[in-house]
Amino acid sequence: MSKTAYVSRKTNETDISIQLALNQYSAQSIDVSTGIGFLDHMLHALAKHSRWSLSLTCKGDLHIDDHHTAEDCAIALGYAFRDALGPPQGIRRYGHAYAPLDEALSRAVVDVSGRPYAVVELGLKREKLGELSCEMIPHVIQSFSTAAGLTVHVDCLRGTNDHHRAESAFKALAIALREAISPFGAPEDIPSTKGTLTA
Repeated sequence: MSKTAYVSRKTNETDISIQLALNQYSAQSIDVSTGIGFLDHMLHALAKHSRWSLSLTCKGDLHIDDHHTAEDCAIALGYAFRDALGPPQGIRRYGHAYAPLDEALSRAVVDVSGRPYAVVELGLKREKLGELSCEMIPHVIQSFSTAAGLTVHVDCLRGTNDHHRAESAFKALAIALREAISPFGAPEDIPSTKGTLTA
């Protein structure tokens, strides 16, 4: 079943609009325009392999640097994911995946826990990929996870090419997210011994 959300987030630094639909297995549509080409590429890969339809536009203060645009897009996308998913019930809750890209291999583990926490170790060595600072790449994953209320561990296990390392990480995260929100058990079942994932 498709779950959708619309998010508009405007500050003095960025103006972002997002339309997100989860579980898109037949008519997937992706259009990402942040003004940062490599960020567009990573968010497109995330949406593609998560099976999302995603429309995301951002006008940010790129005359300063890439920080506000990359961070705010991730925060807004996290809010959209959380809103589209709704109450975390009738889902697996946990997901994990490995994704290779040539010589690079990444692992991602996700818990739709309601307790935001992210550990991201990508081992990137370049200063930038395109116009995206490499320091911002793990920060994008961390910001998304925090806003979405997810516990996330993403590690690049090997690889010599930073483009491949980063892209394999986003693909692994996407596949783990897809697994974590897949239907499991009764629709009203809450996958927690506490009886809630929202308190």
